Amino acid sequence: MLDRSIKMCAYCGAKITEKFLLKALDRFWHEDCLKCGCCDCRLGEVGSTLYTKANLLLCKRDYLRLFGTTGFCPICKKIIPAFEMVMRAQNNVYHLECFACSQCNHRFCVGDRFYLCGNKIFCEYDYEEKLVLANVTHTSPYFACIKR
Repeated sequence: MLDRSIKMCAYCGAKITEKFLLKALDRFWHEDCLKCGCCDCRLGEVGSTLYTKANLLLCKRDYLRLFGTTGFCPICKKIIPAFEMVMRAQNNVYHLECFACSQCNHRFCVGDRFYLCGNKIFCEYDYEEKLVLANVTHTSPYFACIKR
């Protein structure tokens, strides 16, 4: 048996008389009323999943932008939001501004050559300078590095 009772919209409170309605969070909505609290996109049009947090209804993109994380940057130790552009080296993820030579602060671009020693990043010039210094002092355990 079909439930033909009039439904009330959880957002605007008006009767839903249209042919189509949406059900989310155990409530009914006009198609135009179920929108992302950030970008105003109609949630019924962007997929079958919506996200809710802090009393906001959100599309996936805005939920990840506001509340998602990629991880922690090993340089600054701060959270990296899921929407942010990053640089990756081995298993580490870095903020773009943190992905720089630990000696001269030269910032790297995709394709640039760098050396990763532990969590420290070196440009080619500073790596070679440190390598020469390490060979002179015979203390090379610091240079178990990965060339990229």
